Amino acid sequence: MRDLHHGGDRRALTVAPNLWAGIGLLRGGAGTALVGSHAEVADRIEEYASLGISEFILSGYPHLEEAYWFGEGVLPELERRSRWRHPADA
Repeated sequence: MRDLHHGGDRRALTVAPNLWAGIGLLRGGAGTALVGSHAEVADRIEEYASLGISEFILSGYPHLEEAYWFGEGVLPELERRSRWRHPADA
């Protein structure tokens, strides 16, 4: 994580499209954050899924607001792309 932070240089925290390494500056431990619009975050998740990643651990700050943001925006976008469906519909 220290390498991702470039010695604390906050100008270089974007390490890939929509992938921000600054979360480790805000709290302890390793971590990166997907950032962007609903469609951009869905693009990155879809990209990771195409590489074979099938499970994700997602969180946000503040937790409740981010959960709503993701559930009301990103999940419908992934569903529209046939990349996710509600478990009740499975």
